[in-house]
Amino acid sequence: MTDFGPSFGLRDPDARGYYGEFGGRFVPETLVAPVEELERAYLEARRDPEFGRELRRLLRDYVGRATPLYEARRLSSSLGGARIFLKREDLAHTGAHKINNALGQALLARRMDKHRIIAETGAGQHGVATATVCALLGLECHVYMGSEDMERQSLNVFRMQLLGATVIAVDSGSRTLKDAINEAMRDWVTNVADSYYLLGSVLGPHPYPLMVREFQSVIGQEARAQILESAGRLPDAVVACIGGGSNAMGIFDAFVADRAVRLIGVEAGGRGIRKGEHAARFAGGAPGVLQGTRSFVLQDEDGNIELTHSISAGLDYAAIGPEHASLQAAGRAEYTWVDDAAALEAFGRLAREEGILPALESAHAVAHACTLAPQLGREAILVVNLSGRGDKDVISVRKIMEAPGLRSGQAGQ
Repeated sequence: MTDFGPSFGLRDPDARGYYGEFGGRFVPETLVAPVEELERAYLEARRDPEFGRELRRLLRDYVGRATPLYEARRLSSSLGGARIFLKREDLAHTGAHKINNALGQALLARRMDKHRIIAETGAGQHGVATATVCALLGLECHVYMGSEDMERQSLNVFRMQLLGATVIAVDSGSRTLKDAINEAMRDWVTNVADSYYLLGSVLGPHPYPLMVREFQSVIGQEARAQILESAGRLPDAVVACIGGGSNAMGIFDAFVADRAVRLIGVEAGGRGIRKGEHAARFAGGAPGVLQGTRSFVLQDEDGNIELTHSISAGLDYAAIGPEHASLQAAGRAEYTWVDDAAALEAFGRLAREEGILPALESAHAVAHACTLAPQLGREAILVVNLSGRGDKDVISVRKIMEAPGLRSGQAGQ
């Protein structure tokens, strides 16, 4: 058993980094050696008890793990169906699950004697987490962020700067997460000798999808033990929002072998399932390669990447992690979407009924739980991964609520 999760040796990809037909390693020649070096270093680190001990100590004493599993009784009662439990990743240091992976990779970078960290961010939470662990470990930090995301997540930009990070605006393309990743990878190509690319989700070339999932698997380990203690049994379903998919893979990981537990990922339906208006890869995408890995991608007939839209910067991305694509193809996980309006409605509902402001990303999972819970009996149990807190989104939500034209929420299968 690994120090990171129960899946070590059980659900690793094949030798080429594939989960079934998805995954792999698609990188320029300059990055072949650095990625292979990273794989060797990670596989060695996860076998090293001392590395695991230091990671666990910092997760406990610095991040504040274990995060609680909280039963949302008022929300459950008002919906009139299943009992809803929230895995409170919003209570982790920096306010989201991103710190789990950032800490693990930063320790790995230090182990590899790489002291210049490159990262990308969409909603800003991965950037804040990366800047935080760089400050903790004395590492140099450079974060690439789309200029549109910088505008809607200005608070997180300032937080990163306060933590000592250099935040670089990306004005190319759609000026969102995809473009930030492009620029971060260009930086890595140029500075491979002393730099470490700290990727924020279960994306990119192997070993990143494996590595990020295992660093996030602590979420699922805790949630599984907590629901058994609280309810005396496993849940009927586990629900999580999905951009790249790290929070979802983190909580799904501990339940994959439990076939009776439904695993439900919730994508961003945006303004509707029309080209350029959403980020629901399974609703409008097809298999393809983007930024180092083969997965489901929003693309046109010629393979050009389509523009995406979501009310939440963290879900505004054209591809999904390859392991999610594999779970969907195998029928082990199911994926749906909710639109901007439904997410915004869930954001307000959780605030009013439970006193919790969820991140707009997490609000997508809450929205689907609000739809699903009444369809199930009162004995059913849903675990929802509340992947982040909504402080970062309050100004954006106020602007949206003051503007006319947002329709009532919609969802799709």
